[in-house]
Amino acid sequence: MSVAVPDDLLAGHSSTAYFWGRVAGNGEVGRDSLTVTTNDEAAAETLSEIVGSEIDHDQKTRDYAHNTDITKTEDEYTVEVTSDDLFGMSGALGLPVDGRGNYRFGAFADYRRDLLRGILEGCGTICFKSSSGTVGVSFVHDDANLLELVQELIDDAPVDAPYGDLSDTSSGGYWFGIDDDAAADFGMWLYEGTEATGLFAPSRRRKLVQSLDQATDVEFDRSQFEA
Repeated sequence: MSVAVPDDLLAGHSSTAYFWGRVAGNGEVGRDSLTVTTNDEAAAETLSEIVGSEIDHDQKTRDYAHNTDITKTEDEYTVEVTSDDLFGMSGALGLPVDGRGNYRFGAFADYRRDLLRGILEGCGTICFKSSSGTVGVSFVHDDANLLELVQELIDDAPVDAPYGDLSDTSSGGYWFGIDDDAAADFGMWLYEGTEATGLFAPSRRRKLVQSLDQATDVEFDRSQFEA
């Protein structure tokens, strides 16, 4: 599937909203380049198509957090954009923030679902919570301002999705979660219609479907999440 892309990466569009969500979620922005890394090859191909850059494939071996005697090897796909213009707060292709570090995502107001999906795939989790038999959706990031923006985007969403307050993580960052009784509907809304746009990570959508399957008292149309 070919992803529709506007000429201007900062213009309001579903693909640019998704791209900048990914950048905000886990991208790295420098003075003359920015990178986005994902473990999902298909998502990397989508990001590559949006910005017109090649994909760098690598494998990283990491220790398990709770047992350093055990390691795991994961594929990593990195998409990099370089430019002679400055990136960051003042660059033509920089992460949309103002001089005080506040995010400026106003151009994507009509595409908040794509923006939220990009942020979730960059710094969020979807899981099945066996203790409660529910779907879990949460966001975690080092920047509390970004998470507060995510909460504002959720407030403006057409689906009712109450969430908890920001809490500290053990690594020094922050996180919050969607309430258990709303997470399934929020996740389904977030990925509804993505097959038509291609703006999603297939592995993350599969995780949502698996969690919905395991959850109790959740009815959903599986066909809208399958190719």
